[in-house]
Amino acid sequence: MFAGFFIVLCLLGGCVSLPQTEALARAGGGGLPQRAELVAVPFFAQEDYQCGPAALAMALNAAGVAVAPGSLTDEVYVPARKGSLQVEMLAGARRHGLLAYELAPELKDVLAEVAAGNAVIVLQNLGLFASRPYWHYAVIIGYDLQTKEIFLHSGATARRAMKFGLFEFLWLDGGRWSMVALAPGRLPASAHEERMATAAAALERTGHAAEAHLAYTALLQRWPDSLVGWMGLGNTAYALGQSAEAEAAFRKATTAHPLAAAAFNNLAQVLAEQGKPEAALEAARHAVNLGGASLPAAQATLEQLLGQRH
Repeated sequence: MFAGFFIVLCLLGGCVSLPQTEALARAGGGGLPQRAELVAVPFFAQEDYQCGPAALAMALNAAGVAVAPGSLTDEVYVPARKGSLQVEMLAGARRHGLLAYELAPELKDVLAEVAAGNAVIVLQNLGLFASRPYWHYAVIIGYDLQTKEIFLHSGATARRAMKFGLFEFLWLDGGRWSMVALAPGRLPASAHEERMATAAAALERTGHAAEAHLAYTALLQRWPDSLVGWMGLGNTAYALGQSAEAEAAFRKATTAHPLAAAAFNNLAQVLAEQGKPEAALEAARHAVNLGGASLPAAQATLEQLLGQRH
């Protein structure tokens, strides 16, 4: 009660700056729908220190992955910290084959995701002071621009209504952190190229080649010259045994990024495996000539190809 009373006094007294709430009001919502609510997102009550597994379970179920909070505890809960780290929340979504996308620290991006039908996990500090935090994960399921409210599944309460200003205040200390977990063929509504590339590459590293392939395809539909996109598409196609598609992707990478030595090196390797030694040697020599951080790998590829000629 005291903490809540203190926060309200601060907000009313103007001792806390809420720039994103204020900017949203000045922009009249910035083109967002006036109201959105995701009524199909399930609610799981969050037991002591288990807000991470519960919040992640809500988001995963909303994305089509049926899972109970208890089954996620070992994946995301860190007993020594009595909670879950953001990196574990992201990794937990990827383990289930979903695209885990960390949003930019912008309130308008959070609301855009909700408007697009995506539940958003947020990290809040419910403690009285930043120096004595009480970290808590909640799931945003809706908002209303007219009443200036955001709706959250939080703690033991489903659809808790909270004013934008109070939400932003509780969101500040965690760096305005938030994430969505989506089917890998979908782009987040607020997607930024670099963040999307990072999310797709992280999914690929978990060994979900087919799902990552879908994520890279979605990335390239929005940003057709993305180097990470074409390299990732080629790597995942290769992992899936689709050699011709891998070659096409690496060729596109070399065309869009003629100074990308790694793209020429990967192209050389695929061409060699396809029984195209001369084309492979040409690509390998070009990779070596470009140099850079991938020079050792390019030199190894070239030496291997030259050795196969004798």
